[in-house]
Amino acid sequence: MLVLSRKNGESIKIGDDIEITIISSKNDQVKIGIKAPKNIEVFRKEILEQIQSENEQASKDISSMIEFMKK
Repeated sequence: MLVLSRKNGESIKIGDDIEITIISSKNDQVKIGIKAPKNIEVFRKEILEQIQSENEQASKDISSMIEFMKK
C-alpha cells in the first residue's frame, strides 16, 4: 500500500485518467473528490462488498431453484 500525505486542495493521479483530490479534512473525516472516466465504476468499499455478497446469495438461490426444478 502506498501512503501519501496531502493537504486540502492537493491531488493524487492514478494513471492518466483518475485524479483524487482532497476537498477537506476535519477531525477524523476526509472528504475526497474523484475524477474518473464514466466507464470506471467508483464505489465505497463497504457498498461494493455488500453488492458482491448480494450477487453471490442470488446466484446460490438460482442454483438451488434449478436443482429443485430438476427433481
